[in-house]
Amino acid sequence: MENVRQGKSPQLSDVKLTINGQLYTVKVEPWVSLLDAIRDYIGLTGTKKGCDHGQCGACTVLVDGKRINACLTLAIMRDGAEITTVEGLSRGGDLHPLQQAFIDHDAFQCGYCTPGQLCSAIGLMNEGKAKTMAEVQDLMSGNICRCAAYSNINAAIAEVMGIEREDIL
Repeated sequence: MENVRQGKSPQLSDVKLTINGQLYTVKVEPWVSLLDAIRDYIGLTGTKKGCDHGQCGACTVLVDGKRINACLTLAIMRDGAEITTVEGLSRGGDLHPLQQAFIDHDAFQCGYCTPGQLCSAIGLMNEGKAKTMAEVQDLMSGNICRCAAYSNINAAIAEVMGIEREDIL
């Protein structure tokens, strides 16, 4: 705190992040969020900044296979982590099955929430907790779609998870 009062910059920290299989080392201030490190320091802009308060899910990424809101964690807290963003979901030229299902079901309109929706749904599948469409809807409720494409998003997730579509609202 004394350094800040005297007008000195806080110490920068080297943070190592493996994002989509590639190692990045960035120098960040202690308060830089993982979202800002991904977008502004590394230049991967697929992950979106929505509310910047963890309420919309637009910034959802996978950290060590688990979905998190990148705006709610500091980059220095994720030093050494394996991170997957929307840019890392496809392999080679092949889309992830969920990406293809989003296309097939027109599960996006403006597309702003799509990266977070995709990463959250993949994290949901990794968790293995959702067995019904009602559980999917409940566990995806942290990802907001302002265009209200929920029925199409749910249909895409249901297809990939093998859930009966009659449960979709």
